[in-house]
Amino acid sequence: MGTTASTARKALARYHGKRDFTRTPEPKAGGRNGNGVLSFVIQKHHASHLHYDFRLELDGTLKSWAVPKGPCLDPTVKRMAVHVEDHPISYAGFEGTIPPKQYGAGTVIVWDRGDWLPDGDARKALAAGKLKFELRGEKLHGHWTLVRMHGKGDEKHEPWLLIKERDGDARALDDYDVLEEQPASVITGRDVDEVDQPPKKVATKKAPAKKAALPATFQPQLATLAASPPPSPNDWVYELKFDGYRLLARIDKGKVRCFTRNGHDWTAKLPALAKALAKLPTDSAWLDGEITVDGENGAPDFQALQNAFDSGATSSIVYWLFDAPFLDGEDLRDMPVEERRERLAQLLGKKPPKPLRLSEAFDASPRDLLASSARIGFEGIIGKRKGSPYVSRRSPDWIKLKNQQRQEFVIGGYTTPKGTRSGFGSLLLGVHDEATGRLRYCGNVGTGFDADRLSDIKAKLDRLATEDCPFTPTPRGIKAQWVKPSLVAEVSFGEWTREDRVRQAVFQGLRVDKPARDIRRERPEEGKRKSTPMSQQKITHADRVIDKHSGITKGELAAYYNGVAKLMLPHLRGRPVSLVRAPEGVGGELFFQKHVQNREIPGVRLLDPALDPGHEPLLQIDTKQGLLGAAQMNAIELHTWNAISRAIGKPDRITFDLDPGEGVAWPQIQEAAMLVRTLLDELGLPSFLKTSGGKGLHVVVPIRRQYDWDAVKGFSQAVVAHLAQTIPARFVAKSGPRNRVGKVFVDYLRNGFGATTVSAWSARSRPGLGVSVPLAWEELPELTSASQWTVANAAQRFDIGNKPWAAMERSRKGLAAAMKLLGYKPE
Repeated sequence: MGTTASTARKALARYHGKRDFTRTPEPKAGGRNGNGVLSFVIQKHHASHLHYDFRLELDGTLKSWAVPKGPCLDPTVKRMAVHVEDHPISYAGFEGTIPPKQYGAGTVIVWDRGDWLPDGDARKALAAGKLKFELRGEKLHGHWTLVRMHGKGDEKHEPWLLIKERDGDARALDDYDVLEEQPASVITGRDVDEVDQPPKKVATKKAPAKKAALPATFQPQLATLAASPPPSPNDWVYELKFDGYRLLARIDKGKVRCFTRNGHDWTAKLPALAKALAKLPTDSAWLDGEITVDGENGAPDFQALQNAFDSGATSSIVYWLFDAPFLDGEDLRDMPVEERRERLAQLLGKKPPKPLRLSEAFDASPRDLLASSARIGFEGIIGKRKGSPYVSRRSPDWIKLKNQQRQEFVIGGYTTPKGTRSGFGSLLLGVHDEATGRLRYCGNVGTGFDADRLSDIKAKLDRLATEDCPFTPTPRGIKAQWVKPSLVAEVSFGEWTREDRVRQAVFQGLRVDKPARDIRRERPEEGKRKSTPMSQQKITHADRVIDKHSGITKGELAAYYNGVAKLMLPHLRGRPVSLVRAPEGVGGELFFQKHVQNREIPGVRLLDPALDPGHEPLLQIDTKQGLLGAAQMNAIELHTWNAISRAIGKPDRITFDLDPGEGVAWPQIQEAAMLVRTLLDELGLPSFLKTSGGKGLHVVVPIRRQYDWDAVKGFSQAVVAHLAQTIPARFVAKSGPRNRVGKVFVDYLRNGFGATTVSAWSARSRPGLGVSVPLAWEELPELTSASQWTVANAAQRFDIGNKPWAAMERSRKGLAAAMKLLGYKPE
């Protein structure tokens, strides 16, 4: 959809006429068009009134509409969109403040951006007053329509309507308001009122420290669960949320005692820690913090902490200190949190005794901190209101923001194991009702256990066996061994359903620092967290174990696909899909289903038979219902084509499957992936990485739809041949076990017509049910295997989700230059 520069200049005349570019920071011109890949941007603009500017690249400019109330994901809600002047393409990256007395004075952020695909001829559709298109943004996805209203407005300010179409990305406004849930810039993470603003000075009361005797006992301040970061982030300071036990230390004239949050004396369990605390240069103090044990990745590992206590080997425990309510004969509780932290830092010094660490405070965007904390393996962050005092109760001045839902549950029973699993099948979980105090059943957890955990927990359960069900009411249809409700389990999970059950639960460990009677459901302070219940798709034989290695059932696999649907559907939507069905589970006979067979699957779309002549219709999955329908039909794996259904003749990506031969160690596979990336870089082609969920890695190259299947497959074969010729010690160009011993075969055969590759977020029909997960290249050195994420633990990755591939759509390149560099000529 190219156009001449003179046409673009003419289209921008109104834009230029409205602005004084000696005063406004807005761009006058510039920006490169997408050469076939069209971009869009939505800017949040706080001028005289807050509104959203919706812009679509076309003919060398950004066609623009002002949307007063912003886009809405609800198809029943039609949003007014006033057609305004074209903007230069460079405007898509503009953020900043337009000064007073200038046109549009106010602040602008980039609320969303990405690519858009018109349905048909965009110019004709705009002229006719009805433009249908697909958005592939960071926040908005799926199909939309712009419709011009008749009989109102004028040529310069035409009134249109922006409408979301009914598809898998549509959501009822009552259930989810994307403007409220995701208010910030996709570039900086800041909202429109935070741009170019100096940090707010929070009024703090300068309360002097008071002389006071050291209390014999002390209760800690507790944080309130928050659904989202506060609206004024500059008023807060943030710390990492540690996955450990809260611990209070009392120091009095060299004598140290360590207490849990409930007042239990653990000094005898922590001799090394007590010795280190005694070395601190203070005569008296109450110190507040969290004890943890570092895991293999450097982040706290709750199970490792529990193991340290179980084995009596607590020397590996570290104490993260974050507050000092009493210090050196003074009561500091009325002092601002910043001043208490400063006093604590002075006490610890630059090199505190080895087990002691100062919990670092961050004065930064909470959304950025949450994302960073997830990447390094932390549970979330704690926010503390600047200027706030220390209070011995749960307070809204301290908030906790979690990367995934996670809390404690009371164990009320267990089911019998199935398959080769020993100990028990799953633990039955409950929380105490706020009003009545009765223990309510709220689901089970059957993953997250290794053999040692199963044996240890089963021994504890046996000592608590009882004939009486502890839940009120008794759960229906569950055959269980009941236990006295005294054990507490910490569990991470994906969501609460409308029936108050947890989904995608993963066991993290037993808690010995919290009494069962205190366990309640944690609810965000800013309203109940909205849940997304599983589709109405019925899953039969849900308790059938489909993988003896992990003990995962058909129902648990369906629950995984229910929870991962939002992340997985963008990889499936619009592409032919093939199913790998395993009616007998992992290890049994597999069926590869590419076309419709005896019966249709609910939610699975049948494509035009002309797309694959001589066969039954191909399949396509665009909705969660289709994903769960496939799970009901015993599908474990979902594979996709390298082309979209509506342009099936020309691939839009190339997949290189790194398939290790016998004797190839994991570091060789990592090295091979980097070598493939290096060659692609030299050819000027972007590349994206994902695990296969099996043994190898997948390198994906997004390309423009220019060449047919034979040309793309031929080029990919030439790439592999070049690798094998250049580095024969690492790569082989021929498949087959004998050819690959000690080497990696980069499978180019995935790039032919009808060939498929397992989709991102799909499970694999292998022992352990590995999952194919998108990765950033920077993560490759720390990756431990191609099946590092499984159905059991993939929820830990959901917060990162598809972010490593966020730039894929806008990174597409043509192949002509790369073909020339490689010396490949398509026939």
